[in-house]
Amino acid sequence: MADGAPTRSQILEASGDMLKWQVYAIHTFPTDGLGPVMANIGPHLEYQNRMEAEGVYIAAGPHWADDEETWEGEGLIVVRAKDLADARRIAEEDPMHASGARSFKVRPWLINEGSITVKVSFAAGTREVS
Repeated sequence: MADGAPTRSQILEASGDMLKWQVYAIHTFPTDGLGPVMANIGPHLEYQNRMEAEGVYIAAGPHWADDEETWEGEGLIVVRAKDLADARRIAEEDPMHASGARSFKVRPWLINEGSITVKVSFAAGTREVS
């Protein structure tokens, strides 16, 4: 690769036969404590459920604090979008962000490595993701 920051096309070429799945990560942060966040949690979760049903959301959830027991209001949402502008629109329409209870930053994310296993036991009515 040439001097300077590698370009998208250079990274894609270097990735060979890897997955190369372009998604967008929305990092979300409280703007004024947890009061406004909790006041908007209902509409926020309704929006998230709708986005999941429409196939927009890949994954979403809270970031625990470092004690792994408490929540300080941060979260992460991974979405399918046409481009960065579309991902920002999706984030802006979330009632949590539209209300100002949280701010956000959207980053393009190329998923190349990893795996997921889903096990469904019909008789037991259980499911496991690992």
